[in-house]
Amino acid sequence: MAQPRLKMRLGDLLVQEQIISDDQLQLALQQQRQTGRKLGTTLIDLGFISEVQLLQFLARQLDVPFFDLNNLTIDAAAVALLPEVQARRYRALAVNLSDDKVTVAMSDPADLSALDAIASLLSPRELVLAVAREGQLLEYFDRLYRRTREIENFAVQLHEEHQDTGFELGASNLNGGADEGEATVAKLLRSLFEDAVQVGASDIHIEPDEKVLRIRQRIDGILHENILNEVRIAQALVLRLKLVAGLDISEKRLPQDGRFNMKVRGRDVDVRMSTMPVQYGESVVMRLLDQSSGILSLAETGMPPAILTRFRRQLKRPHGMILVTGPTGSGKTTTLYGALSELNQASHKIITVEDPVEYRLPRVNQVQVNAKIGLTFSQVLRSTLRQDPDILLVGEMRDNETVEIGLRGAITGHLVLTTLHTNDAVTSALRLIDMGAPGYLVASALRAVMAQRLVRRVCEHCVESSTPDEGQATWLGVLSGETPGQHVYHKGRGCQSCNFTGYSGRIGVYELLELDQPMMDALRRNDAEGFARAAREHEHYRPLALTALDYAREGITSVDEVLRLAEDLG
Repeated sequence: MAQPRLKMRLGDLLVQEQIISDDQLQLALQQQRQTGRKLGTTLIDLGFISEVQLLQFLARQLDVPFFDLNNLTIDAAAVALLPEVQARRYRALAVNLSDDKVTVAMSDPADLSALDAIASLLSPRELVLAVAREGQLLEYFDRLYRRTREIENFAVQLHEEHQDTGFELGASNLNGGADEGEATVAKLLRSLFEDAVQVGASDIHIEPDEKVLRIRQRIDGILHENILNEVRIAQALVLRLKLVAGLDISEKRLPQDGRFNMKVRGRDVDVRMSTMPVQYGESVVMRLLDQSSGILSLAETGMPPAILTRFRRQLKRPHGMILVTGPTGSGKTTTLYGALSELNQASHKIITVEDPVEYRLPRVNQVQVNAKIGLTFSQVLRSTLRQDPDILLVGEMRDNETVEIGLRGAITGHLVLTTLHTNDAVTSALRLIDMGAPGYLVASALRAVMAQRLVRRVCEHCVESSTPDEGQATWLGVLSGETPGQHVYHKGRGCQSCNFTGYSGRIGVYELLELDQPMMDALRRNDAEGFARAAREHEHYRPLALTALDYAREGITSVDEVLRLAEDLG
């Protein structure tokens, strides 16, 4: 069956249908000759027509459907028929396979050479054409052309290569080695990293079990599992990763930490690696830090404008301590680096004490803690105060000595930014006292506490209204005093775009507590109850759970996510 063809040239058709004028066409053709880009793209760039308008027009002319891929259930078997290289080259995605017919969505259905090439690739199956937006296609290439099958194939190959001989590895990078086994383990790991970067995973877990090898990726805070039957390859993966990170490959009984840098899909990725001896070998967890994406500014973190204004006011203070608190993975580092990027001026001397240094900042003196040689937080902090700093960032308040030095630095003319692992802003100040700091010192030094969490965003492509069930309604009533049906809430139905989870991306939830006189007086008296009462009575104080509930009322997140956060807060 012949493929749909336009009856005349695209530009002439658009003029004939009075969608653009002849003058606009001539201007577009003139620019096209200079840039070499396609006419449709040029018309869109010039603002003469929108992408959706153009594609809907083409779909009508060719008598083919126009697809919104987010509302489509895409057949994985169909996707596999068109290799990724050709799919990206021709901006084409096979979405459905039925009775030897393959439906292919393209962003430029008027490209005859691309149509012929795709038809040839899919032969003897018949090509059925559809139209889709280019931006959507690019997004779905990353989502659908996963490396899962590739990883499984490399795992089988590696297992077969070393079935009898065991694993002996010696190369020190992920770009292949001298012998075949070296090359295969490097290819497997590279596929693993490429897949993780492609789906935006923050962590990779490699966990050997008795009969299977679990590889898990944390995406939007939730772990997604892939199981490999070739459990014996775990040793090869761990050995290669240890070599890359410069760890001791002969030590399998003790935990080890390391880091390395690599290029993945054109991105500069810093990998923090931790090994742990477990029952069936060694477990590895790798945190992926994308250095190419840069540091988010405070405005880009999603911090509500009212809190952002107050937080920036605190950052302009010449001295005092600002605490950022929350569990691992709550975005504390992002907030602190966002603050540092705003404070990073030629007039400020900034020193950071970190374990490890996560992002490199120009003009900032960053010190890596090394406990093995006695370079502890307290040791470095004591030295940094003699380096004439204006601003200090201390990665974490881990012990009494670090707390006291940090607090004393804050009352002797330095702005000190640091983190603490506590549940909320109110308990953070009291935690400093629990760690042995005198109440009067905390009251004199501490200026503000920012507590934060991350909640998942409802997928904008499959969002629908949601009525809280009886249990949720009761909880909402206790939390905020609202009556059932008072507010409209939303959830994600689950679609191709969000991998049927109902969520896509995350947003920060913040609670900012600024200390006033009643709070400082309570701290000096070591009065925990009085401090908590004064904090809750502060005019700007709004707890994390209520801030998250505000997001749910705005349709940004779901009631389920708010409940999950509230349970986490205890």
